[in-house]
Amino acid sequence: MLYFSPTPFTLALGISAWMATAALSFLIWKRSSHPRRTAAAEMLRLLIAALFVLLLCDPEWRVTVHPKNTPVVAVLWDDSKSMATLDTHLPAALSPGREVVSRAEFVQKLLASGFWKSLADAGKNEVITRAIASPPANGSGEIHGTDLEAPLSALLREQDNLRAVVLVSDGDANSGQPPIVAAQKMHLRGVPLFAVPAGSTTRLPDLELLAVSAPTYGIVGENVQIPFTIRSSLARQVRTVVHLRDSGGREVSKDIVLPPGSETYDSIIWKLQKDTANLTLSFPSADGEQIAGNNSRSFTIAAKPEKIRVLILETLPRWEYRFLHNALSRDPGVQVSCLLLHPQLGPGGGKDYLTAFPEKPAELSTYDVIFIGDIGGAPGQLTAEQCGMIRGLVENQASGIVFLPGPQGNQATLLQSPLADLLPVIAEENRQDGHRETTPAPLTLTTEGRSSLLTMLGENEEQNAEIWRRLPGFHWHAAVLKSKAGAEVLAVHGNRRGPYGPVPLIVTKPAGNGKALFMGIDSAWRWRRGVEDLYHYRFWGQVARWMSYQRNMAAGRNIRLFFHPERPEPGNTVTVNANAFDANGAPLENGTISLDITSPDGKSRRIDLTKNNSAWGSFSSSFKIDQPGTWKLRAISSATPDAPLETTLLAQGADLEKTGQPARHDVLEEMARITNGRMLSPENLVTLAADVAALPAPRPLETHLPLRTHWAVPALLVVLLGGFWTMRKLNGAF
Repeated sequence: MLYFSPTPFTLALGISAWMATAALSFLIWKRSSHPRRTAAAEMLRLLIAALFVLLLCDPEWRVTVHPKNTPVVAVLWDDSKSMATLDTHLPAALSPGREVVSRAEFVQKLLASGFWKSLADAGKNEVITRAIASPPANGSGEIHGTDLEAPLSALLREQDNLRAVVLVSDGDANSGQPPIVAAQKMHLRGVPLFAVPAGSTTRLPDLELLAVSAPTYGIVGENVQIPFTIRSSLARQVRTVVHLRDSGGREVSKDIVLPPGSETYDSIIWKLQKDTANLTLSFPSADGEQIAGNNSRSFTIAAKPEKIRVLILETLPRWEYRFLHNALSRDPGVQVSCLLLHPQLGPGGGKDYLTAFPEKPAELSTYDVIFIGDIGGAPGQLTAEQCGMIRGLVENQASGIVFLPGPQGNQATLLQSPLADLLPVIAEENRQDGHRETTPAPLTLTTEGRSSLLTMLGENEEQNAEIWRRLPGFHWHAAVLKSKAGAEVLAVHGNRRGPYGPVPLIVTKPAGNGKALFMGIDSAWRWRRGVEDLYHYRFWGQVARWMSYQRNMAAGRNIRLFFHPERPEPGNTVTVNANAFDANGAPLENGTISLDITSPDGKSRRIDLTKNNSAWGSFSSSFKIDQPGTWKLRAISSATPDAPLETTLLAQGADLEKTGQPARHDVLEEMARITNGRMLSPENLVTLAADVAALPAPRPLETHLPLRTHWAVPALLVVLLGGFWTMRKLNGAF
């Protein structure tokens, strides 16, 4: 049957337009020399105008189907993993002692009871029961989730005489569309939802290892920092020991304190000794903890030898420069180049020394880390163009930059250069030469500095804090007001405070794709006192490796690839950055980068990376992780197609379904409210039969076909307008 839904405005507009068209047609017919043919054309015009008026009234074709079968009451019950949580009191009707059972046991006892027979008798209904499974995601991992929307929507499509739905669940909906979507569909059909909640709304006493953020690779013989997060839902403070073990039985441990009802962020140090380390992080169960299966996680860290290329820029060969050069030159994993621009003698010479700054981006792009000493933009030092090249290298090719100011204050001139934005700190005005100390002043680690791999001079955090307390102090420091937004302060002046608090002296900050480090003292060489090279060499070696980590994540002959996050979980979007070079080693300017992505289930696809607006051969793109496991990445450059770069990305499994989580009764209550049903506690289930019997008969099913959007309507208009145009031409109209 055809229905119209005009508004007063559209109805008045349509009638007025049609009457105006009719008046125009009448005048044309009166003035025409061929009244019969003109009348036919104008009648067609009026017909087309009438069709437009009808379309303004939103016409639709409705078909009503009256069901003839028995009304259906569907009972859906949740059998997902979260239903294994042991936190449900049985109602007195099922257990006089009201014992505590799992949510799944409660459902099974409820289904096995004779309650559903009374539901079938109430109004002569047919009762069907169906489990809501937790469907596995595509892929090799075992990721499960509860989708409350899909089974309810499927039920509405299958049943044309659905009277009511009873849903027994804990409300933990963590996949698919929001459950409210299905509730709105049920409301439109007039099908109420009666929700029976299972489980407790409070979390079970538990300690859970939420996340382990291990790096994807490290250097053989070097320490790696492994952050982790533990959540405690216990009502008391817990002291526990975190153990980190490899497959060979080697182990390190760390004592931690977990506050009640909160999340604790911490990290542990591991020294890599072989190519690949298969590690497990775990902690023992605490007294009163009811779930022990979430106290450990396993992961892999690849270890590889590394050769880091470092460029040191300086003017005078001060003590800090000399000992820094020695420390990096003697590091077997570092290759050093120096440019010493002495104000009187000119460029320095000798082994590892450059006679001039690299002229082209291709020459500069070979360096992983650049140390900027007491040098600036004064005549005979760095030009604005050279500063711009350094900035481009850091931001586009993920190199690191280390600022090492000195008493001459040359770095103050960099504030007028392209490097100004890379500085992690804001300097004092008119104090270019810094501050001198009459007595040695100490460096004090911040909370971030005590756990940072950059400042880790001991084997663990406790030992590290003691080492920093015993380090010799400094007699000069840069004039710094505060750190910039987004920077991380690792160490501050132990004695001096500024207008914004303690003076920051070791500060890091992201710089595009790279990193920037500010070291505001020139006395790190004094750390050798009594221990020789132990701490001094270790610190600068860690700086070089930390600054170049991302750049060397996956490096080939002509392509370098790095991505973030390093260990994504299903649902994360991975940003991929690539640096490409031509056959001569220069950054690729004219060419493309394609990335072949193979998921753990063997399916492959190709994406093209977008070139950034720079001369550094920088490309980027992103893709979404939809399953856990090992993803294979293969980058191909159009300039060197015979030398692709292959690497892997490990996606961590994310278990959406967890035991011990609080039940989501609020989700069930909202669904019941939208559908004009209600939520029933297990003790009040006896009233459900009466509620169902009082429901009206299911409404007939109606299908609505909007004519305004149907393909036949515009087709008809095209035919009619074409006929009208033809008739006007035959009538001699132009």
